[in-house]
Amino acid sequence: MSAKRPGQKITMTSIDELLCVPETEGTIDIDVNAIYPFENHPFKVVDDEKMDELVESIKTSGVLTPVLVRPDDEGTYEMISGHRRLHAAKRAGLRKIPAIVKELTNDEATIAMVDANVQREEVLPSEKAFAFRMKLEAIKRQGMRREFTSPQNGGRLDDDSSRNKGRRLEAADIIGQSVGTSGTQVQRFVRLTELVPRLLQMVDKKSLAVSVGVELSFLNKDLQQWVYEYIKENGMIRQEQLMVLRNYREDSTMTQEMLIELLNGCVSTLFTSKKITLNERKLKKYFPAYYSKAAMEQVITSLLEQWKDAQEGEADE
Repeated sequence: MSAKRPGQKITMTSIDELLCVPETEGTIDIDVNAIYPFENHPFKVVDDEKMDELVESIKTSGVLTPVLVRPDDEGTYEMISGHRRLHAAKRAGLRKIPAIVKELTNDEATIAMVDANVQREEVLPSEKAFAFRMKLEAIKRQGMRREFTSPQNGGRLDDDSSRNKGRRLEAADIIGQSVGTSGTQVQRFVRLTELVPRLLQMVDKKSLAVSVGVELSFLNKDLQQWVYEYIKENGMIRQEQLMVLRNYREDSTMTQEMLIELLNGCVSTLFTSKKITLNERKLKKYFPAYYSKAAMEQVITSLLEQWKDAQEGEADE
């Protein structure tokens, strides 16, 4: 069910005012079953340890901060801000929840929903990606622009002020200001929405760096799926392979066999061009005299695996 646009719209001076809720604003108690989630809500509500703590807090003290909803024409309400509180309230056995009711257009509701959630701790890359995309589309529909000389919402500008002075902000720049980053970084996250689900899950699990996910997002869906299978079979994809794949972003003639041959060829070239020799005299400095060649190789391989894991962990940060 999606909320229908109310006949009379209340004009808000800013999204900040909407989310902070002025002290003069009243609340009403709404049946928890009369509130449904925001359509295509990008932020996951999970039953983790923090949710358990929220449930216990609500059982003890109730819902201290009202949720924000908008009414539809059927006597029910669409949640704007407070999905986690509503879920916790239901788990705690509450039948009603305090709420602020605001009449908002679809685009105003989208912007408010994203702004209320995107600054939370531990937001997954996929959540941020789809949230940015939703807000980006809403801002573009509204035709919003702002001057670089007047940052809003406490945001900062990563761009050089003298270079950008007087230039009107694009939609991605507006979003970047609200979260303290650049419009370019916002656009990079939006690119992640073009990934096939399995690759996007790898980005969320930090087994694939965001930068790699952005690069792979330009491939067509078939190539992405084959790359995912290649990674599962052979381990992390390399920078040299990513650079080669740039030439095949929209290649409709590529088959899975051709892709495997292409990627394996990159690895073969990489290793044949870099020959490394460790002589026995050097190795004896680090191993007891009784260590066999096989035992030394096992130790070296184990240490290299630890080093590889550490490098991939740094790349994901």
